[in-house]
Parts: sequence; C-alpha cells; structure tokens
Amino acid sequence: MKETNADSMDKIVSLCKRRGFIFPGSEIYGGMANSWDYGPLGVELKNNIKQGWWKRFVRQRADMVGIDAALIMSPKVWEASGHLKNFSDPLVECKKCHQRFRADQLENPRKCPACGGELTEARQFNLMFKTFIGPAEAAANVAYFRPETAQAMFVDFKQVLETTRKRLPFGIAQIGKAFRNEITPGNFIFRTREFEQMEIEYFIREKDWQGTFENWLEEMYKWMDSLGLSKNHLHNLEVPKDELAHYSKRTVDIEYDFPFGRKELYGIAYRTDFDLSNHEKASGQDLKYTDPETGEKFIPHVIEPTFGVDRSVLAVLCEAYTEEEAPTAKGQQSAVSSQPSADSQRQIAKSRGQMADSGEPETETRVVLRFPKWLAPVKVAILPLSKKEELQKVARPIYEDLLKDFVCEYDETQSIGKRYRRQDEIGTPFCVTVDFDSLEDKKVTVRDRDTMAQERVAIAELKDYLKNKLF
Repeated sequence: MKETNADSMDKIVSLCKRRGFIFPGSEIYGGMANSWDYGPLGVELKNNIKQGWWKRFVRQRADMVGIDAALIMSPKVWEASGHLKNFSDPLVECKKCHQRFRADQLENPRKCPACGGELTEARQFNLMFKTFIGPAEAAANVAYFRPETAQAMFVDFKQVLETTRKRLPFGIAQIGKAFRNEITPGNFIFRTREFEQMEIEYFIREKDWQGTFENWLEEMYKWMDSLGLSKNHLHNLEVPKDELAHYSKRTVDIEYDFPFGRKELYGIAYRTDFDLSNHEKASGQDLKYTDPETGEKFIPHVIEPTFGVDRSVLAVLCEAYTEEEAPTAKGQQSAVSSQPSADSQRQIAKSRGQMADSGEPETETRVVLRFPKWLAPVKVAILPLSKKEELQKVARPIYEDLLKDFVCEYDETQSIGKRYRRQDEIGTPFCVTVDFDSLEDKKVTVRDRDTMAQERVAIAELKDYLKNKLF
C-alpha cells in the first residue's frame, strides 16, 4: 500500500541515494545545504522527462518553437521586467539564534520557530543571485543569474518572429536552469536555490486569453497523466488577486499531494502584455506583432505554462514508490525456466536449499518504482542465471545488441531473485533471464516488473517483443 507520510519520504530519499538517483551535493566535504546531484539513474529519469516534454510540446506541435538562452543576461532585462524591484520575499531574523525565515510562512511572525527567540521586523530580500562581469567587483559590472527562463523568450521574441515567420497564436519553449536565493529551501529537491524549468510563453490576441488559458491547463493535465500522476493527488489553486505576481492577471497553481503536504508542482499564468510592453519601452525596440492579413500592429498577450523539472522528478518518484507483499526470491528462482534442464534444476535446488536453511518466509516486502515504462531510467536488465561461461556467451551478445535501442543493465551477481528485487527498486520494466535451457531452445525468460509474470521469448524475436511492450 502506498504511503503518504514523512516515513515514505525518508524511504524515497534513502532509495535515491542507495540506488544512484540523487546524491547530496559536495558530500565528501561534509555536504552543502540543499545542494543535490543527479546520479546515473537520476539523470536518465530527468532526461526522459525533459525529452518527453520537448517532444510533446515542441516537436509535435506546428505552433511551437524552442530556444536555449544564456543564464546571465543584461541587468537591464531584470530592471524592465520588474524583478529588481518586485522579486523579493519578506525576511526576518531571530535575535537569539540568528536563523532566518520567510515572514509570510510563519504562524507567529514575532516568535522564532526554532528557539522561541524574538524576531526582527520583516524586510524585503531580493531572491536574485548577484555576480560581477569581469575582474572588478564594481557597480557597473553587476549582473544576475536568471531567476526564471521566461525573460529570454520575451527578449528574443522579435528575432524568433522574424526567423520563423510564425503567426499568432504561437509559442516559444525553453528548458533550462534558473537560480533563486531562497531564504528557506528544503524538502529534498522540492525547493532548491538552483533548479531547472520547462517553460512556455504562448503569444495570443488579448481577446483569446481565457479560452487559451483553459486549453493549456487541460494540456498540462494530459502531460501529468503521461507521467503517471494520479488525478486524485492533483489540485488546482486559484491564486487570489492580492497574491498574484506583479506581471499576472490570473494564475492557477497545480498542487500535488507530496508526502510532506500539498505543494505547488506546476503553474499557469496570464501575463497580459506586461513583459513585451516593458521591454519595448526600456529597449526602444519595436516588439509589436504585425498581422500579415490586416496589417494591424499590436503587442501580443501571453499565457505562460511553467513546469518544474526537479519537482516533476520528485512527484514521479513519490507516485511510483510502492511497497507490497510478494513471493520471496525462492518463488522467483523456481519460475525462471519453464522446463528446466538437469543443470538448471541443480542450480535451483541449490538456491532453494540455501534459502530453506536461512528460514526465509514465503513472502517479503517488495519495493517497486512503478514508473510509466517510457520514463524508467533502465528499460531492460539482462540477467544470466549464473556466472558460468556458457551462459555469459549467450547473455553478453543479447545485452550488447539491446544496448543499441534501450538503456540496459547487465547483472550476474547474487541469486536471480535478489537481482529481480534490485531491478524492481529502480523501476526496470523488464528483466531478461538467460538460463541453461536457453542453450538448447534459444529462448529467454522475460519477467514483467508490475505483474511479475514470466514469458518465454525467442532470442531472435526479443528486440521486437520489447519494443512493442515499451513504446
């Protein structure tokens, strides 16, 4: 049964480190608060999300194009966008322990939640990371790491329009890093100072904004369905007018039921013509759109769907994490070969005897990451029944051939049941076992992650069999 509490979050964090999804940053030097590195499996999962998003929202749509802009832009961009003036949170500091907190997230704005000490008056704290261009740390050389990916799409609007000759409505998409000097980051990778966004600026006529807003909200839900996120765990929050960002006329936050509470996963905003109008005034450039049929010139309005990459990874992990009662490795071992040869029988009998001696129960808790198959970091595991050379000679060529089409793992250590469990924990949809009967019948056993059902498949037909199951 799927847990939805702090214990399950601890288990997910532990699994991520143990299996190579996400590591604490700079750990050999004692770590760095709220810094996380994606390991070999984590980067595959993250890339699958980004590639799936790009395919769905850019490559498969005639009304979308993409860009990849610089992380550091002219500081004039942030002045025109309002970030230098408005992009801040209320900061308070404890006079006793000197910890800092966001005032708007405290139950008592005068009492420190850590030590009970008195808090200072709130002051606005700008969230942008400041840096300097060149060797001199002078005011004239100040620059900022971008706090969002959106502004580059507005700044490049004119050039994108001229080079692609798109007509309204159309959108510009981007996937990239953003940086916010959060006062209170936390909850694993949910809120960090360095994060990645998948963002769209969709340009429209003002009169079309409401219909377009609803259409994009629906598209966002279709995407979340493809990630395997249950609708029961998703909720729309209509942001009150007095809490809207300075650029927004309407914003809906899509919240997800994380183990640590209901929190924002994605968002969609109607930014009106705020950004293009401000950049036109500040830059002196003409950023109007000219209707090719009527000759009418106007500043387009914008609908902005925003998708957090890291929060997508976290939501997918939380949704996929499952604990269930399952047969022990003994049951898995005995089901490997449908008609075991004498050698296979000896191998199985040996493992059965070892497990019987250890007093292993008939069932155990099986941890499974039930990713949608297209999302799984590893698609296929090739598992020879033992390390014997005759099995390796069959298993290795299968592995090398499947690597051309799938992310695969080759594992020949420990019992086959334990190897199945390892693959369950990282969400591998299919395990391919080469046993001693494979030497005679030229077939392998394919085991399904979700049902644990096993099917005998001819080696010559294996790749097509897996393609049909995975895609």
